Amino acid sequence: MVALKTSKDVLNFIRNEGIQMVDLRFMDFPGLWQHFSVPPREIEEETFDAGLGFDGSSIRGWQAINESDMLVKPVPETAFVDPFFEAKTLVIICNICDPVTGEDYTRDPRNIARKADNFLKSQGIADVAYFGPEAEFFIFDDIRFDQNEHEGYYHIDSVEGHWNTGRMESPNLGYKPRYKEGYFPAPPVDSQQDIRSEMVLTLEEIGIPIEAQHHEVATGGQAEIDMRFAPLIQMADNLLKYKYIIKNTARKHNKTVTFMPKPLFNDNGTGMHVHMSLWKGGENLFAGDGYAGMSETAMYAIGGILKHASSLLAFVSPTTNSYKRLVPGFEAPVNLAYSSQNRSAAIRIPLYSTSPKAKRFEFRCPDPSCNPYLAFSAMLMAALDGILNKIDPGEPLDKDIYDLPPEELEKVPQTPGSLREALEALEADHDYLLKGDVFTSDVIETWIAYKMEKEVQAIDLRPHPWEFALYYDI
Repeated sequence: MVALKTSKDVLNFIRNEGIQMVDLRFMDFPGLWQHFSVPPREIEEETFDAGLGFDGSSIRGWQAINESDMLVKPVPETAFVDPFFEAKTLVIICNICDPVTGEDYTRDPRNIARKADNFLKSQGIADVAYFGPEAEFFIFDDIRFDQNEHEGYYHIDSVEGHWNTGRMESPNLGYKPRYKEGYFPAPPVDSQQDIRSEMVLTLEEIGIPIEAQHHEVATGGQAEIDMRFAPLIQMADNLLKYKYIIKNTARKHNKTVTFMPKPLFNDNGTGMHVHMSLWKGGENLFAGDGYAGMSETAMYAIGGILKHASSLLAFVSPTTNSYKRLVPGFEAPVNLAYSSQNRSAAIRIPLYSTSPKAKRFEFRCPDPSCNPYLAFSAMLMAALDGILNKIDPGEPLDKDIYDLPPEELEKVPQTPGSLREALEALEADHDYLLKGDVFTSDVIETWIAYKMEKEVQAIDLRPHPWEFALYYDI
């Protein structure tokens, strides 16, 4: 598809390509895409400036019922033809505005990302922040779950699941990846090459360049498809398109995809390592002659991320399930340190290439349950705080964490152990997010209150199935 840049481009495309519907999409506060559709005649040139009205009172974390009217303003460069709808449909991502004042809505996640990008430029440090998330996911064949007053359960199934080696499948052909041995096996063990390739080709078709796809470590259909890096707002947009394409491609094949961080017990969880670099005038500010070929600016940025990591996790690992993945003693990146090799460190500096253009660091704590606009913006604000205040990240953690003596291990800080702890850290440490009015106090307070009530407390109130195994007979 030809890239569209202006409102006139979009209107010409609608007319010339026979578009039958226009689908307007935006992000709710926690992080799911919302949409409504209009006939093409409802989209005029003034629509892009004046917007279209809708009721925002039912959107999670947004307006109260007595102040529900909102506006969506389509962003031309985000448009793509939906590959799944029967009617030829042009999808456009929108910004959200207040209909009375005309101002950008402070709880619109995309607006927060736009403000973060503007704050970066206003500081004169860099003119672009590049992000490259490596989002993992599971492709399952069946999922059932329920929780009510007298029962609670989930049941996952996958033809690739190692737990099915003895199931009657008429015939059972074997070739099911063993637990923790699903990384890079060739077919027939990897049975999902074709569906992942279809996902890649569809993503490329709508304008998202892909670098690689492969089977991931876990049994049961864990996968990874890597997008080429892009500027903050564009990459957040791309991650939403990515999740949409992957979920709906799986649905076409009567399969289901989840981006939950830890759906399977006793096998690897699903992370989203995020690569980041800052550039100015076409030069990579993170390239230098320091540790692992990094610059002083890069090290200060790492210092900022590590200093604020506990509060950052409230946005980059924002679910109770996230902390089933971030558990000490396993391969999870729970150690708040940096390294060029150690994958249990929160920040890793890849050494794949010595080219100055390739220099970046990789924040390994995030997972794909996050709202990308908020997660990338928070990462940027923490990195900028490190640069502006020259925060020293300390010494690298290049030793094997599992061989460290207890007295040395105690000196390495670790990530919060739960979403509650991360939210409490955010409550105590968020001034760096308020700079430039990027995150407002209202956004921080609403995020904490929403997550505490709807997720933390909701989980706390419900008995866990394993508690019956532990305690029923006491």
